[in-house]
Amino acid sequence: MKKLYVMMLGLFMLTGLVNAFAQSDPDAKAILAGVSKKYRSYNVVRADFTYTLKNPQANLNESQDGTLLVRSAQNKYKVEVGGQELISNGQVQWTYLKNDNEVQISEIDNSSDALNPAKIFTIYEKGFKYVYLGDTKIAGRVYQNIELAPLQNRSFSKIKLRIDKVNKQISNIVVNDKNGNVYTYNIKSFTPNVKVTDTTFSFDPKAHPGVDVVDLR
Repeated sequence: MKKLYVMMLGLFMLTGLVNAFAQSDPDAKAILAGVSKKYRSYNVVRADFTYTLKNPQANLNESQDGTLLVRSAQNKYKVEVGGQELISNGQVQWTYLKNDNEVQISEIDNSSDALNPAKIFTIYEKGFKYVYLGDTKIAGRVYQNIELAPLQNRSFSKIKLRIDKVNKQISNIVVNDKNGNVYTYNIKSFTPNVKVTDTTFSFDPKAHPGVDVVDLR
């Protein structure tokens, strides 16, 4: 489980408690407000992403692909990456380790630094100041670049977002932490209003014969 938490640290960091909108670049504020408005109009979204962790000093350079399903209005999510799954129905969280056939059950952690994949596309809304860095053009598409800095002391120093100007969707997230790690999450595809059942956001032990259930509640 620890590997999963470290791997997804940057992507799924919860926001803080201080609203930063009034303290930030008005251009960045307008861009992010547009992203939030569009994202919140969706029911369930699916994002396929590539995760990369680099730390030259520690000789780290690893990459994995993953998939995220989110029903943000109810804080429900399912993440599949690196042979592991993180699933929540909004109240309980299951961490399933496929290779070990073990699932760990815990209550949702609502502390300011807790993981919450349901917040992936709205991480900037609270607890940050931000600045618009200008546009870049990649493969014929225009992207808006925004840098976030936490208002309170956190384990990371900054986050950079790359946003598709036309679609108003986050396409890339780069997180720099205070240990020299750089986490990059490249959103390869983003599909809104995916049709799924509520069973997607829960773990059924009966569907995993012999699974070792570790209840941490």
